[in-house]
Amino acid sequence: MDQFLTDYFKRINYTGSTDVSSETLYGLHTCHTLNVPFENLDVYNQKPIFLDKESLYKKIVHNKRGGYCFEMNGLFSFVLKELGFKVTDLLARVHYGDTFGPKVHQALLVEIQDEKWLVDVGFGRDGIIAPLLIQVGIDQQQFTQTYRLLTDPEFGFVLQIKIGDNYCPMYAFKPEACYPVDFMVSSHFTSTSPTSIFVIKMFCTKPTPEGRITLVGDTLKVTTNGQVFESTIENEAEYHRLLKEYFALDSDNVDVSKMFLAE
Repeated sequence: MDQFLTDYFKRINYTGSTDVSSETLYGLHTCHTLNVPFENLDVYNQKPIFLDKESLYKKIVHNKRGGYCFEMNGLFSFVLKELGFKVTDLLARVHYGDTFGPKVHQALLVEIQDEKWLVDVGFGRDGIIAPLLIQVGIDQQQFTQTYRLLTDPEFGFVLQIKIGDNYCPMYAFKPEACYPVDFMVSSHFTSTSPTSIFVIKMFCTKPTPEGRITLVGDTLKVTTNGQVFESTIENEAEYHRLLKEYFALDSDNVDVSKMFLAE
């Protein structure tokens, strides 16, 4: 096994098998989502985002950072392909308001024998924690969340999350392969457009087996088995402490002053 995989496994605290199986996929996916936070600290600080394998390894693995969808799923795609999985890189339309927006989210389709899985370690808003079997109309529980897939004649598969008694759409995708240049264009828009939420507000989030921990602006939100605790972050030092305590991020070289100046 090469050093890239060895270091990645250590980064996500993975000690399981490396064969091409649904068990391996599940283990890798859950270890990544539970240990590597979804964060936009570089985007918010207007730092360039690079999606090549070496840059993603340096940031997420070596520098112990997180990233947003193009970084997280980009790295995960490289890992799965190196292990021998059949991976199709996808672009999805995130649901905003009452409609689906442009294709600005990266997800993966993984095929194992006769099964197809939606794989996504990089959707920060209550995204899936484990692979989701691409089977329409069935509830699939993952820790404290329940998801399902439906189909739409225009947008393809629609991922929904169950909130109370209702299902809310998250994003839509078609199983059509996209390529590095497609992700470069979408990532550039997402990381530079003044209308992008990633540019407007700084955040860091990751799921836990009991819920989710999120930093949004100057607010810390911890959800545990449906109970929500919120507190206001007073200064930069506290923000850095929370990044280390809750997300195990090496944030010493991350500038958070812009967020507090904006507030």
